[in-house]
Amino acid sequence: MKTSDLTELEAASELAYLAKKISELNKAYYLNDAPLVTDAEYDELKRRNEEIERLFPHLIRKDSPTNLVGATIIADDFKKIKHAVPMLSLANIFSDPEITDFVVRLKKFIDLDNSADFEFMAEPKLDGLSFSALYINKKFVQGATRGDGQVGEDITENLKQIKYLPLELKGDDVPEKIEIRGEVIMNKADFLALNELQEQKKLKPFANPRNAAAGSLRQLDPRVTGRRNLSLFGYTYGTVSELKWSSQSEFLQKITEWGFPVSPEVRLCKNITELREFFAQLGEKRPFLPYDIDGAVYKVNRLDYQNRLGFVARAPRWAIAHKFPPEKAQTLLENIRIQVGRTGILTPVADVTPINVGGVLVSHATLHNDDEIKRKDIRINDTIIIQRAGDVIPQITGVVLSKRPADSTEFVFPTTCPVCGSAVIQDDTAVAKRCSGGLFCPAQIVESLKHFVSRDTLNIDGLGDKIITSFYEKGWVKRPSDIFNLEQNYGQQIVKLEGWGDKSASNLFSSIQKVANATPLDKFIFALGIPEIGQATARLLASTYLSIEHFLAQMKLAIDPTSNAYLELINIDSIGPVIATKITTFMSGQHNLEEIDNLLAVMNITPFIKVESNSVLSGKTVVFTGTLETMTRNEAKAKALSAGAKVAGSVSSKTDYVIQGADAGSKAQKAIELGIQVITETEFSEMIK
Repeated sequence: MKTSDLTELEAASELAYLAKKISELNKAYYLNDAPLVTDAEYDELKRRNEEIERLFPHLIRKDSPTNLVGATIIADDFKKIKHAVPMLSLANIFSDPEITDFVVRLKKFIDLDNSADFEFMAEPKLDGLSFSALYINKKFVQGATRGDGQVGEDITENLKQIKYLPLELKGDDVPEKIEIRGEVIMNKADFLALNELQEQKKLKPFANPRNAAAGSLRQLDPRVTGRRNLSLFGYTYGTVSELKWSSQSEFLQKITEWGFPVSPEVRLCKNITELREFFAQLGEKRPFLPYDIDGAVYKVNRLDYQNRLGFVARAPRWAIAHKFPPEKAQTLLENIRIQVGRTGILTPVADVTPINVGGVLVSHATLHNDDEIKRKDIRINDTIIIQRAGDVIPQITGVVLSKRPADSTEFVFPTTCPVCGSAVIQDDTAVAKRCSGGLFCPAQIVESLKHFVSRDTLNIDGLGDKIITSFYEKGWVKRPSDIFNLEQNYGQQIVKLEGWGDKSASNLFSSIQKVANATPLDKFIFALGIPEIGQATARLLASTYLSIEHFLAQMKLAIDPTSNAYLELINIDSIGPVIATKITTFMSGQHNLEEIDNLLAVMNITPFIKVESNSVLSGKTVVFTGTLETMTRNEAKAKALSAGAKVAGSVSSKTDYVIQGADAGSKAQKAIELGIQVITETEFSEMIK
């Protein structure tokens, strides 16, 4: 369905689906180094999300992919490092006209004449693993992965094994403290040699150089990393004690002089024409470069402009990635099968005749939903066009109608669940179809249990997908609370299972007990599996209600849509009536409440602790009105958000400050009537300092 044809309800539902789907893909890509879809398919999902958000900005979710970077780091293999300056990702563009749109948008944001010079540093978009390298007094002291942008993994010893990383910077003008960030990559020749070695050892080969680089860098034994012939390039910085440069081009020149590698393909571009030329020439060079790239990156060169432009969501406003078009191929669609997810959503999956696309053998593709199949008129035994951009599972872009068999028939979506036989119903807030079997459906029960113990929720080591399925089939775990009675009820039987023993069983029981002793409120809310409640929304709810007792009490009251509790719920930023209904519907289910009581009897849910900020505006809700003089409205909002404030569009009793510019309207008057403090633009500027 075209974005412009969506109703508000359909838009909210699709945003919820996209937030969940992209979160799952991020986890597979960033944490497990095992991507589930192609770059092209991933980019299309993110682009669809951004298009809907542009048309329905009031529906933007807290767990929106535009607010996220990477995946939350929860593995215990590496020590965690909190980034002093967040490591952000980049927004993407995919076509030539979008270059112009990007530049014009930036000039408008800072009110710069459209004919004025606006330089960019154009750089190749390296296809590897992001890292940061911290230097103090010129010496390398700490390395980290990007992780979720806030917290990464300590890879100090592994980075030391890469011969291209200088252990000491040279020069007299190196800041006392500087964090250089870049990308670890594996050259194509080294990748082929590594895969030959993997095959000789009868080990699974890596899918592509990016996966090989990520897997090599995150080895527990640094000596393995050292044998993998990794390379790296620097391209930006994080925390720094003193800026010795005023532009991106000067920064790259500086670190080159200090001995830190920089891609030789970077170029200073003075206008849109030169950006286009850079992209075209880079595309021509791409097959002949020794390493993989998947596009170009354009960065505003001047730092003062970068500072004014600031950030949007979890990406800098002053930089963007221009992706190469995906590779394409044709193959046969052999079958369409239906998978049933945790919440009962039925997802069609295409099984295709395996084909090598860009060096990777692919055999499956998601078809998203029934509407997607109908829109593209995809049928079993069709010759389909697939595309990929470096990973595993392709995207189906269309059908070769000239090769369609004469006896071809349209695919009929099932009306009964393929797992439990229950009726299939249209989801009330999405384009998807759902099994009505609920917890009667084994697929939903098992998937809910998998979600409950997964890394992003309670992270119970030893309870992987296969183990959960096995324990469910044995009748040992039928609901989440059963997990906490495993040792007492089935401990002796678990020890005797094939592949188990005293140590592995003891580790499992210790992990379960650790979770029982202390589980953060936001993790618990997310683990419950309430439809549409992702990690970010769960954290938002936890930060609002603080304790499990208060949360449950308010949610039970909020079942009544006329209650103050319901009004408070829908007034929470990014939680509107659609999500609120999902929560209250869940809380209306007697079996859900009973299971929560069972869990609370065996678990200690720790209150949410708010981290205090030094900013005067931290945690405050602000509203802007009138015309600002020293900054644009966009700049002002960005600065307020950076200071930890919430920006609202209307004045209410929840508003803390109204910032009044020239020609202020009714908002200022309403603030005065409600006794809310009205401040000037100058006062606001002092606050954010």
